[in-house]
Amino acid sequence: MYISSLSLANFRNYTSEKIEFSPYTNVIYGDNAQGKTNILEAVYIFSQGRSHRAKSDKELIKFGEDFSRLSLDFHDSERDYTAAMQLMKNGRKNIKINHVQITKLSKLMNYLNVVMFSPEDLELVKGSPSARRKFIDSSVSQLYPRYLTSLIDYHKALGQKNSLLKVLRAKGAKSDMMLSVWNEQLAAEGEKIIKYRTDFVKLINDFSAAIQNEISGEKLQISYMPGMRASGDDKDSIYEYLEKNQRREIDLASAQVGVQRDDLHITINGSEAKIYGSQGQQRTSALSMKIAQADYIHHIKSEYPILLLDDIMSELDINRRMYLSQKIRDKQVLITSTDTDLIESTDNTKLFKIKNGSVVREEN
Repeated sequence: MYISSLSLANFRNYTSEKIEFSPYTNVIYGDNAQGKTNILEAVYIFSQGRSHRAKSDKELIKFGEDFSRLSLDFHDSERDYTAAMQLMKNGRKNIKINHVQITKLSKLMNYLNVVMFSPEDLELVKGSPSARRKFIDSSVSQLYPRYLTSLIDYHKALGQKNSLLKVLRAKGAKSDMMLSVWNEQLAAEGEKIIKYRTDFVKLINDFSAAIQNEISGEKLQISYMPGMRASGDDKDSIYEYLEKNQRREIDLASAQVGVQRDDLHITINGSEAKIYGSQGQQRTSALSMKIAQADYIHHIKSEYPILLLDDIMSELDINRRMYLSQKIRDKQVLITSTDTDLIESTDNTKLFKIKNGSVVREEN
C-alpha cells in the first residue's frame, strides 16, 4: 500500500498545495511551526476519519475560510483509489472514495491503513492506560469495522449509564431496572470487544517480543489486563459482574468496571516496565510496539500500512535510529524532521522543504 499524491486546500496553514510522494521514504523538513505535521495529519484523517490532535474539524480549516478540501490518491495490491474530503465550518463532513459517498466511519477505516508514530508514543509504556487502549483501538479498528461499531455502541451505552448513575445517586436510590438494561447492552458489546482485544494482544506480544530481542536482547512481554474480574468473557458472566457492582457505582456516580478500564501489562525481563524499566528500556519497548503495530496490520491484510513518523528520529539514540531506518527501508514512510542528517537517505528518497505553509520539492 502506498500514497501517490495529496492535495490540500484551506487546510491548516496551507492555501493550495499538491504533493507527489515516493512509494518509499519521504522526508518533510523545515523549521518548527511551518506546517510539517499538518501534512501527516491530513493523511491520518483519511485513515481514521478524524485528526490525531484536533478536538474538532473546525480547527483544521484555514483561518478566515469557510471550508477545507483534501484529496488523496493511494493504491494497494488490488486497485487504485481516490479519496476526497470536504470539511465545513458548520461541522459537516463529506467523504468519498472513488466517487462513492462514505457515511460511516467504520467503512472509511477499512481502506487506508496507517501507523502514526510521534514523540508522545514514546510514553506508551509509562503513560496512562488510555494511551494503551488508544493503541489497541487504532490498530484493530482499521482492520475490523465490526470492532469499531461495537466500540461506538459500547461508549454510547456507557454515557447513558453514567448519566443515570448521577441521577440515581442524587435520588439516593440503591438500584434501578434501567441500569440493568444498560448493563445488558454493555455486556453484549463488551464480549465482542474483549474477544478482538484478546486476539490482538496475543499477536502484538509475539511481534513486539521479537523486535525487542533484536534491538536489545531483552525479553518483552505484553499481556491483556481486563478492566473487570468477571468469571468469564461471555456476555452472561460480564452482565452478572456489572450487576454486582450496581450499588458501588451508584455511590460513586460513575461506571467503575468494564472494558473502558482495560489496560496492557508490560514487563521487561520479568519486571514491570512502567515502574522498574529505565527510560531507555521504556523507549525501546514503545518503539517495538509501534513497529509491531505495522507488522500486525501486514499479518492480517498482507499489505504494509503507510508509516507516519512525526519528528521521531530526534527522540531516538543512534542505535534505535539505525534499527528503525533498516526496518522501514522498503516501506512507504512520511517523516517530518528539522534535521535531514538524522534520516538515512537512498536513491528512492524524496525531500520536501516546508516554509510558511508552502511545499518545495528538493533534489536528494
